[in-house]
Amino acid sequence: MSNTANLDWGNIGFSYSKTNANYVSFWKDGAWDEGKLVKENTLTISMSSTAIHYGQQCFEGLKAYRRKNGTIGLFRADQNAKRMQESCRRLLMPEVPVEKFIEAVKLAVKANEEFVPPYGSGATLYIRPFVIGVGDNISVRPAPEYIFCIFVTPVGPYYKGGMSMIKLVVSEYDRAAPYGTGAVKVGGNYAASFLPHELAAQEGYTDCVYLDPKTHTKIEEVGAANFFGITKDNVFVTPMSPSVLPSITKNSLLYISEKVFGMQVEERDVYINNLEEFAEAGACGTAAVISPIGSLTNGKKKFIFNSETEVGPVTKTLYDHLIGIQCGEVEAPEGWIIEFE
Repeated sequence: MSNTANLDWGNIGFSYSKTNANYVSFWKDGAWDEGKLVKENTLTISMSSTAIHYGQQCFEGLKAYRRKNGTIGLFRADQNAKRMQESCRRLLMPEVPVEKFIEAVKLAVKANEEFVPPYGSGATLYIRPFVIGVGDNISVRPAPEYIFCIFVTPVGPYYKGGMSMIKLVVSEYDRAAPYGTGAVKVGGNYAASFLPHELAAQEGYTDCVYLDPKTHTKIEEVGAANFFGITKDNVFVTPMSPSVLPSITKNSLLYISEKVFGMQVEERDVYINNLEEFAEAGACGTAAVISPIGSLTNGKKKFIFNSETEVGPVTKTLYDHLIGIQCGEVEAPEGWIIEFE
C-alpha cells in the first residue's frame, strides 16, 4: 500500500482538491484512442465546442473505498459504465465501452492511491468520469470530436454532519420535462436545479423536492438524489417515473431490502398528499449515500418522519449494511465490488 496523504480526513468536506493525475481519452474519426494519465487538471477545447453551447455532455459519480482488509474497492462500477452509455446514446455521443470505463477508473484511482482515505475515516475517494462534445462546430448538431475524462478527489460527507436529518420543501419548479433528459445524467438537469435549491436554502431548508412535471402530484426526486420511504407496515417504496435517474444506490437498497432483510419493495407512484403512509423517508445517491428526511413541507402542510430529529431504525439498518458492503465489513452480492491493491 502506498503512503496515505497527510490530510485531516475527518474534516475535509465535500469539495474539490487537486490530486496527482487525471485520465483523458479522445474520440476522433470514429474511435476512442487508448487514453492516458496527465498531470494537468485543465482541458483545452475549441470555444465552439457543443459541450459549451448546446450542453452535449454527460457525467457519472462513483467512489473508491479503502476496505477493511487494506485493499481498494469500487462499488458497482459496471453499473456506472452502463448508465453513462445510456446518457451518451441519449445525446448522440459515442459510448465508452464498459471495459474501457472500468480500466480507466482503476488507472485513475491507482495513480492517486495516496488520496484514498483510510479505512474507518468516513471519507472516500470521489470519482468523476465525464464525456464532452468538442471540436470546431457552430451548427446545432453532434460534435465532430469527444473527450472522455476522469478526475478524482478525496471527500467527506455530502451534507455537513454526515448522516443527520435533513428538512425539505416542495419546489414549484420542474426538474425535467416528460420524455426529456431526466432519466440520464446530463449537466442541464443539474444547472436547472441551482435556483430551486438556492430558494429552498434561503428559506432554511436543506434542499427541495421535485414533483412530476405533468400533474405536480407525485414525488420524483430530492434535489440531486432519489427519494425512498419506509411505510408503516415496513415496505420499501421509491418513485417509478421515466423522468427519474436510475440511481445505483437506490437499486442497491431495493436489493438489500428485499434479499437481505426480507422486506416487500415497491417502485410506484408516491403522491405528495399521501405521505402519512411513511414512517421513515430518505434521499439516496452516490454522494450522500443516504440522507434521512426529518420533515417535508408542501405549502402550509408539513410532514414529519420518524421523530424528525433521529434517524429511523430501518433507514439506519439499510445504511449500515450498504456501507458495510462498500468498506468490506459485510459480504457483498456477487459482482458488486471490484477489489484491487
